[in-house]
Amino acid sequence: MPALALHLFFFGYPAVTAVQYALTDWDGYSATYDSVGLDNFTELATGDDVFRNAAGNNLKLTVTVVLAQTALALLLALYLVRTTRASTFLRALFFLPTVLSSVSVAFVWRFVYDPDGGLLNSALRAVGLDSFQSVYLGDPGKAVFWLALTQVWFHSGQMMVVYIAGLQAIPGELYEAAHLDGAGRLARFRYVTWPLIAPATGIVVAYTTVQSFKAFDLVLGLGGNPPNPALDLLSTRVYTTFSNNQFGYAAAQSLVFMALIALLTWVQRRALRRSA
Repeated sequence: MPALALHLFFFGYPAVTAVQYALTDWDGYSATYDSVGLDNFTELATGDDVFRNAAGNNLKLTVTVVLAQTALALLLALYLVRTTRASTFLRALFFLPTVLSSVSVAFVWRFVYDPDGGLLNSALRAVGLDSFQSVYLGDPGKAVFWLALTQVWFHSGQMMVVYIAGLQAIPGELYEAAHLDGAGRLARFRYVTWPLIAPATGIVVAYTTVQSFKAFDLVLGLGGNPPNPALDLLSTRVYTTFSNNQFGYAAAQSLVFMALIALLTWVQRRALRRSA
């Protein structure tokens, strides 16, 4: 009961209050406000191009990060699952970025992406590949994918640990039996490894999805406050709307934001169950 009371006070009550404010035009500080019904949600669905742009950027980021980070984390786990001195060192090395703060990661990667004296363009210039230089975060069509690269570098080591735990829980007898039946490496992965790490994959995919939608300080560190439209995500859009004293409208955005995360997570869980 004490735990339930704390949960309801800190999570349940704010959620109910958000629904209440989403139906108003409250500016966040006035003592009174008017009820506007579903006007905020209608505006979101039909008239807010900025919010739809942020939602589109978020979907691109999420799809890219989920696919790339899940694949990279699984490959690292498969390579480092055996406990040796070298693999232990490499696990720690790949996990290291996870313990850094998002702000410090953002500033490091701003230097990497700097189009003038940044690490990437300097390296390309040094090896004579000037034609491949880019403005990176300044490119409206590709900025969100450079953000995705930073996110994957930041958290792949964390997801690798989840996969290693899942791989180490698979009984070795299953691989021996599959080998005796003539199964090659790919067949053993398809019929033994992949089905048995489905729970770990579910955790990785769900966590990565929520992580991608909640990306906030990393985006502000890379793109400024507020970020340029190419880097504007749902989290930064809601924050900007709150900052503009549009609390009722921001509350409506928050509810849509939460519904999108819940829907995507549910679809992913269904797809993973079928594939397993």
